[in-house]
Amino acid sequence: MTDVTTLLAKLVAFDTTSSDSNLALIEFVERYLADYGVSSERVMSPCGTKANLIARVGPDAPGGVMLSGHTDVVPVAGQPWSSDPFTLRDGGDGRLYGRGTCDMKGFIACALAMVPTWVKAPLKQPIYFGFSYDEEIGCVGAPSLIKRFYEHYTTTAHVIVGEPTSMQPVVAQKGATNLRTTVIGREAHSSQVNQGTSAIHVAARLVTFIEDTMAALVDEGRVDEAFNVPHTSLHVGKIKGGTAINIMARECQFEWEIRHLPTESFSEIYARFEAYCAQLSEELIAKGKTVEIVTEPLNVTVPGLADRDNDQVLRLAKDHLPDACCSHAVAYATEAGQFQGQGLQTIILGPGSIAQAHQPDEYIETAQLQTCTAFMQRLGQALETSYSER
Repeated sequence: MTDVTTLLAKLVAFDTTSSDSNLALIEFVERYLADYGVSSERVMSPCGTKANLIARVGPDAPGGVMLSGHTDVVPVAGQPWSSDPFTLRDGGDGRLYGRGTCDMKGFIACALAMVPTWVKAPLKQPIYFGFSYDEEIGCVGAPSLIKRFYEHYTTTAHVIVGEPTSMQPVVAQKGATNLRTTVIGREAHSSQVNQGTSAIHVAARLVTFIEDTMAALVDEGRVDEAFNVPHTSLHVGKIKGGTAINIMARECQFEWEIRHLPTESFSEIYARFEAYCAQLSEELIAKGKTVEIVTEPLNVTVPGLADRDNDQVLRLAKDHLPDACCSHAVAYATEAGQFQGQGLQTIILGPGSIAQAHQPDEYIETAQLQTCTAFMQRLGQALETSYSER
């Protein structure tokens, strides 16, 4: 088995911030796999500057497990790092510091470290790697990876998405959609409010409606106590508009999100907002006001992961983790729901805590890497039999 820390240092050294290419890292992984006789396939981004990677260790046979991870990381700009974020630093405190250590190059390093062992093992079912691009900006790369995998590799493998879960299996996550709403009104001097339409005032009513919608969902009993925020959440994160205090604003724009329970749909919740926009516009126009409201998605809707159709992959995880492990649900979005949407049994399981993700001085505990590595070893041993048939 290759040293996990050595691999992690090499992975962290690649600046794979989502705004940049990940091809240098992909080339490194390709060479590493090729050194052990493992072939791989790129699934390129439309722009050609990024790629997903699919590889298989073991036989071309039904079943098996895909270990899935994203290669991109969030920016470090403006964060007060204590050291170079793209140089792995051993803090001497049982922690390894660097951008992506936790989210989620630690998991990828653990998986790759097992390749020398797995290529020699008498696997009866295959182990796949699925490494994606642009997860951090809306799970953009995974759909093409999943499509290629499902159509050209197997329809029966189970999926472990290695996001940081402190090595506790996660069986449910919320879906997420980011949106931008632009309100166009009519400028006028602020002393002549009857002559114009303030886009800021209209936007304020929309923002209030968004928050009220979240409260209404709770009042309707649409809650799931498995989540620490047990309901669909709606949140406005950015707003800008206007040019001067004495000018009625012509334009106001705000960016917001819907994080919906996996049992609910984005379209049904968004339809409430859309209907209110139409109603508000009609009311204002009837009063002689000029107004236009346009909303655009900033990413594809990331589907939620529902706690269903996962009995075999969940059993695999629990059979090979410490006895204290239990299932969880999380509010953050991952690619897991996209895999489940293709009909693949999927859970989320990886080293590190989500509390460290996206932070300055991001770190992963070496103990978490050890737990993940031990799990990977037992996973390989399980695939020397037909675990899904037991």
